[in-house]
Amino acid sequence: MSTTASSLQLLEPGHPLYEETCRIHNGMHASRRPAHVARCSTPADVAEALAFARDRGLPISVRGGGHNVAGHALVDGGLVVDPSPMRAVEVDPAARVVRAGAGARWGDIDAATQEFGLAVTGGRDSTTGLGQALGSGSGWLERRFGLTGDNLLAVELVTADGRFVRATEESEPELFWALRGAGANFGVVTALELRLHRVGPVVYGGILLFDDADRAAVLRGWREVNDASDRALATAPALITAPPAPFVPEHLRGRPAVGVFVCWSGDAEAGEQACAPLRALGSVAVDLLGPMPYTEVQKLVEPTAPWGLRSYWKAENVRALTDDAIDVLVAAHDRCPSPLTALVLEPKLGAIADLPEDATAVGARDAAHAWYAFGAWEDAADDEPNILWARELADAMRPHGMPEIALNFLDGDEGSRTSRAFGAAKYVRLRRIKREWDPENVFRSCANVAP
Repeated sequence: MSTTASSLQLLEPGHPLYEETCRIHNGMHASRRPAHVARCSTPADVAEALAFARDRGLPISVRGGGHNVAGHALVDGGLVVDPSPMRAVEVDPAARVVRAGAGARWGDIDAATQEFGLAVTGGRDSTTGLGQALGSGSGWLERRFGLTGDNLLAVELVTADGRFVRATEESEPELFWALRGAGANFGVVTALELRLHRVGPVVYGGILLFDDADRAAVLRGWREVNDASDRALATAPALITAPPAPFVPEHLRGRPAVGVFVCWSGDAEAGEQACAPLRALGSVAVDLLGPMPYTEVQKLVEPTAPWGLRSYWKAENVRALTDDAIDVLVAAHDRCPSPLTALVLEPKLGAIADLPEDATAVGARDAAHAWYAFGAWEDAADDEPNILWARELADAMRPHGMPEIALNFLDGDEGSRTSRAFGAAKYVRLRRIKREWDPENVFRSCANVAP
């Protein structure tokens, strides 16, 4: 390790902090070995790290929470910018604004904002980094308050040539537009400011698990309930293999099942009534719904996706979740090679669709739903069948899908998909902005928009 005169730390293989920083969520990409990790405590440290890499011709990546499924946090033989020391979170409850350093995790933001009964749409896993806001930002509050990126008020970043920039609607509006959807392409973000909303600290949420053989019927019923529900009701049904957990009845363990994650962010006392139609979808084997802290709802999915598993995802938006599309998903679930994989559905529209399509770089604001194949398994020997399964599902779902998808959910096969993710007109605009702010494509270790 060497330490510069500034607070920048340059770490090399063998140092404990190097190993900690190079730990990422997807075990399939954990073998990548950067030449250096730059731990940055200030924006000046970031500029110094970028200059260090530029002088030596090193490729650059940025590690936020380390959750990106394609492993973009790590670059072999290059330099990883690690902003984790910049973890401060400041809340202005009167203005309903939170300012967070780039090293903060959503658990940090939720804890700080919930002290005042405030929240903003954030990652459904408390260890997720702020980078999710730059690739759209999906979360339990999105149908009520919009995507994370829709709530951005300001983004502070360091550009490839070492400039310090603060982008807002009034200052650098084109860059600000691009940052909300394709943000990792334009610089190293050092801080974000986000609009807050009244939520919690107690909400009504939890998990339902259905003891039903007819998974398609449960999903169709959920679709109808969701279409008629208040925006405060956030749900996500998941086709899973019931785990051998103590709360799961023994006869259901290891069997295909439907679980539904729930977050009712309206008046907590109205939660039971709001969730009654969900309980009527089928025979409930496990009912863990009830009043709980919003900070706990934000951790509901964490046990289903532990760090270190090998992962490969496919995801699509759909304009309409038809019966045929549901049948395709259930049939794919029957063929799934790993019991750790989950097929998840999410409702969209609501506040997402309240904004015009061209309000940000995010595409498909008119999508009614999104589906996700969160492939997960333990052994590298099982890579091929699991990846093939996900790709075959994506092919089968293509007639039901839309080309646009949030960059946060692109796998490592992006290719031309990155350009299609935004739509043609937006991609042309993004390339123009990229040419202005990063003409040499320094920030290409991401779902890349080429200048």
